[in-house]
Amino acid sequence: MAESEEYPKEHYGGQTSMSSSSTTSVHVTALDGLVSVNSLFTIAVFVGLSLTVPGQKSLENRTACDAGNDVAKKLMVFEVVSFSFFLFSSLVAQGLKLAINLLNSKEVDEVFRARINIKVLRFGMLGSAFGSVLGCVFLMLSMVNVIQIRLGMLSCGSKSAVHAVAALVVLVSSALVVYLSTAIYAFLH
Repeated sequence: MAESEEYPKEHYGGQTSMSSSSTTSVHVTALDGLVSVNSLFTIAVFVGLSLTVPGQKSLENRTACDAGNDVAKKLMVFEVVSFSFFLFSSLVAQGLKLAINLLNSKEVDEVFRARINIKVLRFGMLGSAFGSVLGCVFLMLSMVNVIQIRLGMLSCGSKSAVHAVAALVVLVSSALVVYLSTAIYAFLH
C-alpha cells in the first residue's frame, strides 16, 4: 500500500506503523472525556430548569429587583440551546468513537489501532469541541438568568447578583479560552 495522506506512515526501529492508528486509544480516551463532561453539563441544564418557577421572588427585599417573565423565557431558550449544543457534541464524539471501535474490531492483532482518516477524525473532534464551547456559552447565559431570578436583576444593582455574574463570566470565559486554544493547537499540530 502506498503512503497516502489518509494513512501516513512513520518508521520506528525498522518497523512501519500508521501514525493515525498509533494514537487511536488517545483519541478514544479524549472522546470519552468529552462525552463525560457534556453529560455533567447536561445535568446542570436540567438543574437550571428545575430552579425556575414563574413569579418567583428574588432574595432582594425590593420588588423592583424581581425578575419578570421575559427573564424566565430567556432562561428557557438558553437552556434548550445549551442542551442542543451539548447533545450535538456528544453525538459527534460518540459517532467518532463508534467508527474507531468498529474499524478497530476488524484488526484482532492490533487492539489499540484503527485505520481512520485523520482529517475526518480531527474535524470531528474539533466540531465536537466547538459544540461543547457553544453549549458552555449558552449555559453561562442561562446561569446569568438564574442568578437574576434568584438574587435580583442586574439592572437593579443587586451587589450579590453582580458579584456572582462577574465571577461566573470571568472564570467560565477564561476556561473556555484555554480549552479552545488547546483544542485548536491540537488540531493544527
